Amino acid sequence: MSQTVTRALALLTELAEGERSLDQLAALLAVHKTTALRLLQSLEEARMVYRDAEFRYHLGAGLFALSSRALEQRSVRRIAAPHLAELNAATGQTVHLAAFEGGEVVYIDKYDSRQPVRMYSRIGLPVPLHCAAVSKVLLADLPPAQRQRAVAAIDYTPFTERTLTGPKALLAELDRVAEQGWAQDRAEHEAFMNCVGAPIRDATGRVVAAASISVPDLVLPYERVLELLPRLLAATAAVSADCGAL
Repeated sequence: MSQTVTRALALLTELAEGERSLDQLAALLAVHKTTALRLLQSLEEARMVYRDAEFRYHLGAGLFALSSRALEQRSVRRIAAPHLAELNAATGQTVHLAAFEGGEVVYIDKYDSRQPVRMYSRIGLPVPLHCAAVSKVLLADLPPAQRQRAVAAIDYTPFTERTLTGPKALLAELDRVAEQGWAQDRAEHEAFMNCVGAPIRDATGRVVAAASISVPDLVLPYERVLELLPRLLAATAAVSADCGAL
């Protein structure tokens, strides 16, 4: 990747966290302000960034159009939408749709909880591979050799005391997920959050996405979250059928 493209992507990634001044962005790139300004002017012409009256930079409207197009190109998202919206309405809890992209698991759709306490997440955000229910579902469907490689490459960050901390434990968990047809995240990523996830299959039988229900334990204890599993499995089965799965 060229240095100019790398720097432009770094600017956009930084602006995704919030507005920044020219001085801040130049410092991020470790370049003179004039170099950063040239990059920002090019991005501004393409409507990828804009500068406000106080000369601070923000992400631009051009990115909104690109993100919408990117989501529209994921057919599973479109097919799943009515089923996951119905699941969200029936349970009142946060529903996610996730898929593999470039070796990462990312959220490609989200339906927010109606509860005042809810899970923080956003579409496009990568999901930890070793502790999220959707990640376990997707990893469990990989061919054994590919699964081994993926598990070996994970950085096992211990988010909570329940987080799986090594390949052996995760591989054993993935065997259980493959056998039972669903996955759990019992306060493994966030200490106050429990999730259940289930696979969405296409006409070949492969898992192309995973859906989950996430509930803070202040709203429902883990045992009550498990009571939502049949609704989740029914929804993912309906999406799979619409994707051509037998």
